[in-house]
Amino acid sequence: MKPFLAFAAALLAGAIVLPAHADKLDDIIKSGKLRCAVVLDFPPMGSRDEKNDPVGFDVDYCKDLAKALGVEPVIVETQFPDRIPALISGRADVGVASTSDTLERAKSIGFTVPYFVFKTVVLTRADSGIGKYADLKGRAVGGPTGNYETLALESSVKAWNDPKGKFRAFQSQADVFLAISQKQIEATATTSTVASSIIKSGKYPGFKIAGPAPFDDDYVSLIALRGEQGLLNYLNLFINRQARSGRYAELYKRWVGTDAGLPPSLSAEGVYR
Repeated sequence: MKPFLAFAAALLAGAIVLPAHADKLDDIIKSGKLRCAVVLDFPPMGSRDEKNDPVGFDVDYCKDLAKALGVEPVIVETQFPDRIPALISGRADVGVASTSDTLERAKSIGFTVPYFVFKTVVLTRADSGIGKYADLKGRAVGGPTGNYETLALESSVKAWNDPKGKFRAFQSQADVFLAISQKQIEATATTSTVASSIIKSGKYPGFKIAGPAPFDDDYVSLIALRGEQGLLNYLNLFINRQARSGRYAELYKRWVGTDAGLPPSLSAEGVYR
């Protein structure tokens, strides 16, 4: 019998036991820690309280995931552009960082099913004269590098091709808010949750929401290394159970508030059920 056929026969007969391959899920459980990459200048998803402790929807989601795994949560503060590099470099195990599930990003990182859905609005100053998205044409606008709303806004500026229009990318969401308040730019496109939270905080008096932005709903996912299918499978089941148990709705009510209505459905018609 040829060597390959002999090996195959032995394998089928159970005579050969292949070594188990430990994946990232096993590594996390054995380490006793879950390191979550979280953006902490994106309230109410992630921010710091008066004691400088991380708080927000994503922070609590990380803690819930760590509890389910039986390990301790570790919040790794991460800027928007650094979410994927934080995983690839090994500084974090999982991204709980409001990451839009784009096909381009999926070439580099693994995505779960959605765990949150954002609506997009225009955030500006009350004295800007901006009342709707179309009013952004010919204006100076901007947003944080790498997020869904910024990419869509930049695409609009290019499509308008107005010589008076300008687009600026910023390192963080906080930099964008400061630029609006200092009149470096006149508006941004951001999530309704962020816009409502920053206005409610009173940190930037005179900010207002100037209607919706004509973007598709922004489905965001947890992220992990693309090849760690065992971990991704676990994360998908965890998201499912968060929704089924009512915990998703509970966190939404706590961090987004009842004024925003019911938590948006995580399903996409004909796809997620």
